[in-house]
Amino acid sequence: MSVLSSGNKRRSVRGLALLAALITCMGSFTSPAIGQDIRSRQWYLDAMAADQMWRTSTGKGVIVAVLDTGVDDTLPELRGQVLEGKNFSHEPKGANVDTSGHGTDMAAVIAGTGRSGGIQGLAPGAKVLPVKTSSGHLGIGDATPAYLKAMRYAVKQGARVINLSETITSSLSDDARKRLQDGLDEINSSGAIIFAGVGNDGKSSNVAGYPSSLTGAVAVAAVNQSGTVSKFSTYGPQVALSAPGEGIPGHCQDGGGWCEQSGTSYSTAIASASAALIWSAHPKWTANQVLRVMMQTTSKPKGKVPSEYIGYGIIRPAQVLLDGKGNPGAADVNPLFPKYQPGKESSASPSSSSKSDTASAAPNAQADKPGSSAEDDNSNGNMLIYIGVGAAVALALGGGGYALARHRRRV
Repeated sequence: MSVLSSGNKRRSVRGLALLAALITCMGSFTSPAIGQDIRSRQWYLDAMAADQMWRTSTGKGVIVAVLDTGVDDTLPELRGQVLEGKNFSHEPKGANVDTSGHGTDMAAVIAGTGRSGGIQGLAPGAKVLPVKTSSGHLGIGDATPAYLKAMRYAVKQGARVINLSETITSSLSDDARKRLQDGLDEINSSGAIIFAGVGNDGKSSNVAGYPSSLTGAVAVAAVNQSGTVSKFSTYGPQVALSAPGEGIPGHCQDGGGWCEQSGTSYSTAIASASAALIWSAHPKWTANQVLRVMMQTTSKPKGKVPSEYIGYGIIRPAQVLLDGKGNPGAADVNPLFPKYQPGKESSASPSSSSKSDTASAAPNAQADKPGSSAEDDNSNGNMLIYIGVGAAVALALGGGGYALARHRRRV
């Protein structure tokens, strides 16, 4: 039975001109070219029983906003999957142009069709709204105004799920942190849900970045093919859920071909796609109810719940879609932040005690640590039989700015 199925150095920034260290929650690993059968390398789709879930839900009717480096909608697997978006970055090119490739990979993991041998997304019936917040290259400036505008835009365009596979790891001023919190409040008030990567600093500084450490964001950590927390995955009380984030096929930035990649960027995208699948099957549920059943049906940590490494556990949408598990519960109570009232004095840094959903918590004692895995309980589906690849480390460049963490191995 399966536990899934049925990147940076810290730097303080002073002054009015905030230099935000913005990184994607991604690291990559590639190797010499092989055949083009990418679907066979998307191990997590099999582990999550994707083929069976698609008979029930493909994510149709759900818009997932990808706040990232843009999305290249000319790729075969993304043709017809990407809506017209908007650019809030400093780069002059539009939201449907991606010079980095990071946002494109997130979109493909979420909603790719697999056409022409491309990436097969977990929610191929969903539509992607590209909202460009960064170029993926070194840049200077305060990133929070762009994020606030992007969040507001995504909500106005009808996005029900917002994917943010980026994190700010520099110190933020009170004003900048408030801007981000305002954006999260507006998302939650609108009835949408935002998944944010925790980052890839677990082996180094382990900085709790933004907005994943703020109230209202669902912070996602990474696990490998064995269901074990990834060594690079940033940990702490902010971690809410976890999802596959190692050995994920993606497009190589240089020279074409496919690269095996790792990072909490991917686990975040897979969490967003999972929410889209559930919401499509239960369109009358609220964001709180979707999140609640996701929390209830996880493969729980071996110890204290929530764990500071994998939160409430590894997401398993098949438990909801195939087995009918999960009680959606109260429509107007956030299961992760039960006292959260968006727009009012909300905490900027949630404590582990603030994340308590009685329906999903379990009375165990010891936190899950790197090297240990989630419980393999009464789930159906495939075993996680693949061995994880190495860990990724994300580096912030200079005195701030935008940086991508990419270490690739061509496949």
